Amino acid sequence: MPAHLIDGKAIATRLIEHITAAVSDLRAAHDLQPGLAVVLVGDDPASQVYVRNKARQTAAAGMRSFEHVLPASTTQAQLLAVVRQLNRDPGVHGILVQLPLPSHLAEDEVIEAIDPAKDVDGFHPINVGRLSIGAPALVPCTPYGCSLLLRSVQPDPAGQHAVIVGRSNIVGKPMAQLLLALNCTVTIAHSRTRDLPALARSADILVAAVGRPEMVRGDWIKPGACVIDVGINRVPAAEPGKTRLVGDVAFAEAAEVAGAITPVPGGVGPMTIACLLRNTVIAACRVRGIGLPVDF
Repeated sequence: MPAHLIDGKAIATRLIEHITAAVSDLRAAHDLQPGLAVVLVGDDPASQVYVRNKARQTAAAGMRSFEHVLPASTTQAQLLAVVRQLNRDPGVHGILVQLPLPSHLAEDEVIEAIDPAKDVDGFHPINVGRLSIGAPALVPCTPYGCSLLLRSVQPDPAGQHAVIVGRSNIVGKPMAQLLLALNCTVTIAHSRTRDLPALARSADILVAAVGRPEMVRGDWIKPGACVIDVGINRVPAAEPGKTRLVGDVAFAEAAEVAGAITPVPGGVGPMTIACLLRNTVIAACRVRGIGLPVDF
């Protein structure tokens, strides 16, 4: 039987509806309008589209959107000055610097310059550390979105073996922390893992976040497993000159074996922006000492 398709677009839509209602309540009851600032350096077309989508969805949720588009020639000092200005702005509750930055800029220094209370990407070392010890933190958006997709089909995954293919600071490592918090037994696999297919076949929950098109094959999947595909890779299409999006999982093969699976596109991708808006609302509530909405 083909796998249950986990519809990230529908789940993200419901989350944004919940966020929009929460923002409306905050504005009415507390005169608080959460604000998200996005900083884009350079003219990468994919990043430009992503930033436009963030701004559109931020405004649609009733939040304030601030865009800072800087030329590719921006210096480290100039970028840090923008970040510090946003740190001081009381109308800005969340700051996101779009990655990757041009090669001459030091990403780690920029991330560490963001006020941890406004770090809605969840990349600041303070938020990373708080997540690792189970303390309240702003959680990276993509891993949190993955956890919501998982829980849509498995509300209580306690005791299951979760294998994460990929150990990045952006997805792999925070995903492991979130799964540990759900009482899963977690293994992180990477480029030096021995017999990766056999390890993957032991997973009740398999998260693919390695950035290699269709690397995870159908015979890597344990029958009935839940597969979360984080990869977004553009590859040549059958029609000359055209491209198509695929994940890190060979979807057609895996869907014949898995119990549930996310598609690409339409799986993890829509969740990332929704969780970014969620983090911004959380940050705004915390700075004002307002309790979070129920189940937020």
